[in-house]
Amino acid sequence: MDRNSIVGLLLIGSILLGWMYFTAPSAEELAQRRQKDSLERVELDKKNKKNAVIAPVVKDTATVKGDSVVVLSDSAKAAIRNSAFGVFAAAATGKSEELFIENELIRVNLTTKGGRIGSVQLKEYKRHDGTPLMLFDADSSVMALRIYGNNIEYITDSFYFQASSPSVTVTGDQSKSISMRLYAEGNKNKYVEFIYSLKGNSYLLDYKIKMVGMQEVVSPTREDMDLLWSMKVPSQEKSIDNQRIKTTIYYKFKDEDATYMSEGTDEEKALEGEPKWIAFKQQFFTSVLIAGDKFGKPSTLRTQTERTSKKYVRGMSAEVALPYLHQASETNDLQFYFGPNHFRTLKKLDLGLEKQIPLGWGIFGWVNRFIVIPIFNFLNSFNMNYGLVILILTLLIKLLLFPIAYKTYLSSAKMRVLKPEIDEINKKYEKEEPMKKQQATMALYRKAGVNPLAGCIPLLLQMPILIALFNFFPSSIELRQQGFLWADDLSTYDSVYNFGFSIPFYGDHVSLFTLLMTVSTVLYTWSNSQLMGSQQQMPGMKFMMYFMPVIFLGVMNNYSAGLSYYYFLANMITFGQTFAMRRFVDEDALRRKIEDHKKKPVKVSSFQQRLEKMAKERQQQSRKK
Repeated sequence: MDRNSIVGLLLIGSILLGWMYFTAPSAEELAQRRQKDSLERVELDKKNKKNAVIAPVVKDTATVKGDSVVVLSDSAKAAIRNSAFGVFAAAATGKSEELFIENELIRVNLTTKGGRIGSVQLKEYKRHDGTPLMLFDADSSVMALRIYGNNIEYITDSFYFQASSPSVTVTGDQSKSISMRLYAEGNKNKYVEFIYSLKGNSYLLDYKIKMVGMQEVVSPTREDMDLLWSMKVPSQEKSIDNQRIKTTIYYKFKDEDATYMSEGTDEEKALEGEPKWIAFKQQFFTSVLIAGDKFGKPSTLRTQTERTSKKYVRGMSAEVALPYLHQASETNDLQFYFGPNHFRTLKKLDLGLEKQIPLGWGIFGWVNRFIVIPIFNFLNSFNMNYGLVILILTLLIKLLLFPIAYKTYLSSAKMRVLKPEIDEINKKYEKEEPMKKQQATMALYRKAGVNPLAGCIPLLLQMPILIALFNFFPSSIELRQQGFLWADDLSTYDSVYNFGFSIPFYGDHVSLFTLLMTVSTVLYTWSNSQLMGSQQQMPGMKFMMYFMPVIFLGVMNNYSAGLSYYYFLANMITFGQTFAMRRFVDEDALRRKIEDHKKKPVKVSSFQQRLEKMAKERQQQSRKK
């Protein structure tokens, strides 16, 4: 890295830090935001529980009127119930029953109160503490249908459904279902039915909403219903902070790429289009609601970070419109995906769900999809420890990049050969205008046949792979809870010592892989400075070259151990490559080759001529000023 590169990095870092400082919300703004969030939660609770307000009165045998207690008769209670719950009054009271439908991969727990999914367990995975992994639970989730009746709104989670069968277990290629019905006016020919169907060895749960004989119940002015779905995402991993920056809502319109809501701030968004699916994405798992064709308008999405909670990461909710055509019998066919964010698993569904995995944008995502993931999956097929998989992956990537590394080293070797002459030019034009020194230096490069940018271009070609891997390792579910050496989980940080308190910018623990990566980076920087010659660098540049690894020490201490392990291996392999190239690249032969090139006539391209002409014009203008 030369002086311009260091200055550029410093400027970029200063701009980012300045932007973060000046755009950070004030304490007053944060207080106003918390107050707004609290008011929104209260209004949402009122909306969801609107039809359940009178339920406690109906359940009791008395009500309060002024200072006296009035005992309600059965007819009075029935009248209140009919007024509050309309055609579903008979289903407003009852006993909630729990049942489940499961296969080899998932267990979906259902409840007759609301006829809804209460919780989902992924049977092949565990939380970081070894307990069963639940995507969400009944106490912190809502799943209900809002039906617009005549002067009344019915929300199905206020009523008790009747289940068609007990719990079922699905194996092999079987497919089994459980249906739940909510009858209107006790009429067997008028009902809302939720049908849950599951196949063996699948993360997909079919979900059908069937409306039979409801033409007179639904308001004739309405041609839609609303599906209400919300949850508080429980913490599954060791680091709740890492989960918060990876947890948000993704959605996809039918003929467009998937997009997502802000991961760093709370947001409410009314979708203008008709989404194909909506996903409540966690760091390594996701819950997706999939339309048979597409959802209607409008659809409203909300996210809210649980900043003070240690149990929940984030709250997410969606209100989506479903069509209702006032027919005697009609069905909305939906699906749920409850499962891991595993690239191949999501890719097979051909719905674009794999876009939830943050592999990087543009060329960085392509590198991960077409190079890193295929190599990783191939190595993974041999059932090796993931520490060995990362080692071999690193060796293959460094082998792939070796021609670029060789070009970079060759360029630096040529620059070292020319260094005495460049020092003479610097000394000769020390008191002259900088433009003359630059022109003399470029003339020397042309005469010697050396391109000063030859070392930068190979480095730029390596950047897509470096950045792609920075996205790949923290998002790879294969590394989750996979141990290597002292690290018990390569998907999160490794800790060899806990302080018991948090150090600003560093954390409350020591990550040994990050420490090894930092030490190897400092040694590599020192080795390069010795190789290039210490007199070539300014003291301030030297400080920055050693300070940057320390900055990364704070950033990477809470990051994936697999990523730090990869960077450590890459540094050590680079040491070996540099040592080997120093042995085999003859700098005396390079010097002779450069001297022979100086004897040849210099060819100046039209592009170089234009550059020199522009430089001379700027020099003349500066002299006139």
